[in-house]
Amino acid sequence: MSQASKQLNVLSPTKRALVELLLKEKKEKQSRGQKILRRPESNVVPLSFAQQQLWFLDQLNPGEAYYNIPRALRLSGWLNVMALEQSLSEIIRRHEVLRTTFDAIQGEPCQIVSPSVPLSVPLIDLSHLEVTERETEARRLATEEAQKPFDLRSGPVLRATLLRMREDEHLLLLTKHHIVTDGISAGVFFTELLVLYEAFSQRKASPLTELPIQYADYAVWQREWLQGAVLDQQLSYWRKQLAGAPSVLDLPFDRPRPAVQSLRGAVHEFELDERLTAALRELSRAEGCTLFMTLLAAFQTLLYRYTGQDDLLIGTPMANRTRPELQGLIGYFINALIVRGDLSGKPTFRTLMRRVRDALLEGYAHQDLPFDKIVDELRVKRDLSYHPLFQVMFNFLNFPKPPMVRSLKMVEDDLGDTGMIKFDLTLAAIEGEQGLTMLFQYATDLFDDSTIARLAESFQ
Repeated sequence: MSQASKQLNVLSPTKRALVELLLKEKKEKQSRGQKILRRPESNVVPLSFAQQQLWFLDQLNPGEAYYNIPRALRLSGWLNVMALEQSLSEIIRRHEVLRTTFDAIQGEPCQIVSPSVPLSVPLIDLSHLEVTERETEARRLATEEAQKPFDLRSGPVLRATLLRMREDEHLLLLTKHHIVTDGISAGVFFTELLVLYEAFSQRKASPLTELPIQYADYAVWQREWLQGAVLDQQLSYWRKQLAGAPSVLDLPFDRPRPAVQSLRGAVHEFELDERLTAALRELSRAEGCTLFMTLLAAFQTLLYRYTGQDDLLIGTPMANRTRPELQGLIGYFINALIVRGDLSGKPTFRTLMRRVRDALLEGYAHQDLPFDKIVDELRVKRDLSYHPLFQVMFNFLNFPKPPMVRSLKMVEDDLGDTGMIKFDLTLAAIEGEQGLTMLFQYATDLFDDSTIARLAESFQ
């Protein structure tokens, strides 16, 4: 036995699992090839695998807003509109993906990068309205904007509208298509907006350094890397992991599943207070788990109680930014990781937590294979009535807070909604200073509001 093996054996099971994961990841990184470099000079490049999935879905359902990502920022204080427009224009210049369109050339989908042009933000003045009427009209405009579809062929893939609520208060409505953004990208965008606005409002130059690579460079690299032995290794793991797994989770629907998903949905929000959240964190530490793992184990328990299935699949989104050069980019990197829940043998909750932890650690080491490629390569049956492999998603959100500027307070506002969902049921946990905000997003074709309210009570 080597000295390294002896040292590994004296560690606790939790630490040993983490060390083994790090060693495995080191080998994985070594197999990922050289650093991502700038592509040969070209404005027409292939799509990433994730983008290709959304492109095909857009072709199947043209003129729909399924993959719109709306955001509303409430700006309090004196606003320099010119500096705001300049800041947005600079972000679009910095990130090629925000000035990209999508088309097919000789049958092959591709992304086409356009030259950068200054962005002009339309201003709608609502300050003359009474307070209640003003907020109602702002919500109507935000919802209308959120539900307005994009034309990926002609662009743009980002829209911005400014609403003047008062002389010292504005609402900035931002809508992007998911094909060019994800959760971490939203954080990058918001942070850069704050930094640039602070500089430009004082007539200073941008303090941001130029990006070493662009999203299109990643797309080219991914296509070159994910083939041959690397692809075979990833597929081998998922074939074994998903062998014999159930294709559908039998949730207690209030109505029969329609032949074709309509994607109409609603949201039920509830809170886990600070005391309960602290207890969950303590339990997580005691069992060598993260809070995410503990909440996922609780969600698996809930689904087991409602379905009776001790073998179930849940999806969870992964940032999929496994290389340092991708951290500061805006783009669609996110990938769905499939977590197989094993509740066989009537495990204690602590035992289930450990099973969840082990499943996630293994999954993290094999997260590079795009979900849609798993579906295609494993020849998973496609059905228009439900999502392949998993119909339930769990999402844990704990993005760091962006810096604030001195002259203007920018906070995200809960305005604008596409009113659409992508799964039968999604449980999202948002970590805050006072506890956890939980959101059940659900298909209204399948569930009544009262059923989801009972689910929320059962989870608590």
